[in-house]
Amino acid sequence: MFKQALIKACLVSASLWCATAHAADTPLKFQLDWRFEGPAAFFVHPGIKGYYKEQGLDVDVQAASGAGAIQRVASGTHDLGFADLAALMEFHANNPQAPIKPVAVMVIYNTTPAAVITLKKSGITKPTDLAGKKMGAPIFDAGRRTFPIFAQANGVGAVQWTTMDPPLRETMLVRGDVDAVTGYTFTSLLNLEARGVKREDVVLMPYAQNGVKLYGNVIIASPKLIAENPEAIRKFLKAFAKGTREAIADPAAAIASLKTKDGLVNTELEIKRLKLTIETAMDSPSARAEGFGRLNPDRLKLMAEQVAAAYATKNPVPVEAVWNGAFLPSAAELDVLPKR
Repeated sequence: MFKQALIKACLVSASLWCATAHAADTPLKFQLDWRFEGPAAFFVHPGIKGYYKEQGLDVDVQAASGAGAIQRVASGTHDLGFADLAALMEFHANNPQAPIKPVAVMVIYNTTPAAVITLKKSGITKPTDLAGKKMGAPIFDAGRRTFPIFAQANGVGAVQWTTMDPPLRETMLVRGDVDAVTGYTFTSLLNLEARGVKREDVVLMPYAQNGVKLYGNVIIASPKLIAENPEAIRKFLKAFAKGTREAIADPAAAIASLKTKDGLVNTELEIKRLKLTIETAMDSPSARAEGFGRLNPDRLKLMAEQVAAAYATKNPVPVEAVWNGAFLPSAAELDVLPKR
């Protein structure tokens, strides 16, 4: 009887300890830039593996629905997010009086994954062939918004734009409604493949390989979190880097983690997408030179000037307010890219 009572008391104590430990975890709401597709595994995998928990964090990773990460973090509903750096620069330049202006704290896509995509049957083989052609993309597409930078770098004349919803972009290209589209490589290539287009019939012009030095997506943080709990950001990035190293080394395992978050995930497709993301946006010569997660101040300044011109912002981009690298993990923890 005494033994049973002792066991019961221990179980109660353990339960109370677990409840207390759980209550002590810092809750963080993280907003993705899109649905639970391949790249989202970088943020979901650390949670499934318990790496956020190890850091005393309770991270809620949410898929995008309606407003993007910049708007969510700026509104105060989310603490962290994943967003295009050019769009973040635009927000700062156009909203100098906004009470909450998100700040980039880690670079994930060292090179923009934006590209011009067309089909061989169009006769377009190089950037200058785009002059006078009909191009298509959603109005908010990062590649479309930064196309003036691509055009200037490659001497492209005026083009005609057609706007469509994201699911129709590649369909309209295949039908011939437009001559070319802009989009992220790891999205448009796979969408074309799903529509029966062979890879050898696609003409791909990545911005990063055609004179455009823009950074792509970054992790952003709320200035409130930066001011009140900077340690939470450091812990998040530490756990994220640990999970990212594993995701890059074993994309299949990372997508398995993603599938536990969303059972509708197409495993084979999203493994392809994750690998393409790594190849086209993360494991670039500039990423190796600058180091994963970091950036080059001169390159950041040039990007700010280009974005201000391409987006016709109301004010110059305040470079010093857009980026804060003080929370990055150590160089050893950021050594996540594959060995060569």
